[in-house]
Amino acid sequence: MQNKTLNFKRTKYTCFYTYVAMSSVFSLPPILFVTFREAYGISYTLLGTLVLTNFCTQLIIDLIFSFFSKHFNIHKTVKVMPLITSLGLTVYAVVPWLFPDFAYLGLVLGTVIFSIAAGLCEVLLSPLVAAIPSENSERDMSTLHSLYAYGVVAVVLLSTLFFHIFGRENWMYLTLFWAVLPLISAFLFSISPLPKMNLGHNDNGGKGRTKISGMALCVLCIFLGSAAENTMTNWVSGYVENALHISKTVGDILGLSIFAILLGLGRTLYAKYGKNISEILLLGMMGSAVYYLVVSLSSNAVISLIACVLTGFCTSMLWPGTLILMEERFKSPGVWAYALMAAGGDFGASVAPQLMGIIVDTVSASSFAANLSATLSLTTEQIGMKVGMLIAAVFPLFGVALLIYIRKRFKLKA
Repeated sequence: MQNKTLNFKRTKYTCFYTYVAMSSVFSLPPILFVTFREAYGISYTLLGTLVLTNFCTQLIIDLIFSFFSKHFNIHKTVKVMPLITSLGLTVYAVVPWLFPDFAYLGLVLGTVIFSIAAGLCEVLLSPLVAAIPSENSERDMSTLHSLYAYGVVAVVLLSTLFFHIFGRENWMYLTLFWAVLPLISAFLFSISPLPKMNLGHNDNGGKGRTKISGMALCVLCIFLGSAAENTMTNWVSGYVENALHISKTVGDILGLSIFAILLGLGRTLYAKYGKNISEILLLGMMGSAVYYLVVSLSSNAVISLIACVLTGFCTSMLWPGTLILMEERFKSPGVWAYALMAAGGDFGASVAPQLMGIIVDTVSASSFAANLSATLSLTTEQIGMKVGMLIAAVFPLFGVALLIYIRKRFKLKA
């Protein structure tokens, strides 16, 4: 029994490492966008479409596992997942050699492949960690998601260092390096035992309907939390660079890196000290709303920058915390429930940043921004970004109202 527990411990650490290795899938492509534009003349619209392709592919995987999880061999899928990640990043890397005249199509193909793996990662790793025998499953779940944030920091810092030493023209070798890391995950999963995982639910009648309505509230909560987190994740570097006039390199480090560090710190602190997850979620939504409002309304660049990165701390538990809340309310929820939650989170991660982009473009080109520009001594693009951040505050504000209702619905104590 002790040896079996030790083996499951290795399985848990393999899941932790895999989340770190997978972080490159989310954070590396945006870092390379400027390089792609300069090297291949790809427009900003098409580059944005790569992000949309990433999240839409993940959303499709989420929905497939929400409804058809019983038809998959989950253990084999977990073991194949890192190999798919490596394949997608490798396709990305060989674009200059295999697709010199069709670079964008090669990037789309690589994006679809590693996005499939990213979707599988979100759907399978959380229930896998939840199924491993543990004295504190909440701590394990929070630790798992904190490692993703630290992985993002590692990708940003190592990639920045690589480009400084070797130049952006050698980006393909950097991508190949990140493609090797998932292969280690594949090996570790192949030698580690995987626990039995619940694939579905057997509730019926009134209890089943109650569970479905409760799940719908959790899905809506993770949608709003993901929207609050990912709007800032995708736009913090651009906001720091364009709205605050700080260079891209410094913006990536001061903006995205510190944001990700605080994102991971919040999850680490909850793993060590956290309790009463519904209260943590409510406070996180409130703090996020306040900081979005500060970013949009403050005329002081330093205060705006501080508010941007502090949003990372406030949003840190909104995704994993909603999973913990769901696990507390619905015992043994099954892979289908985690897949449904991942679908809600991915939908928020795709819709909210895209909405922000539309708002920035629309407002920047409007007469309203032109007239206000002269009055406030701001460029139309700065005004567009501030209006975008103001409207983005709607997501955590709705989240506050929803969590107040959820706490009453689930009869959760303050």
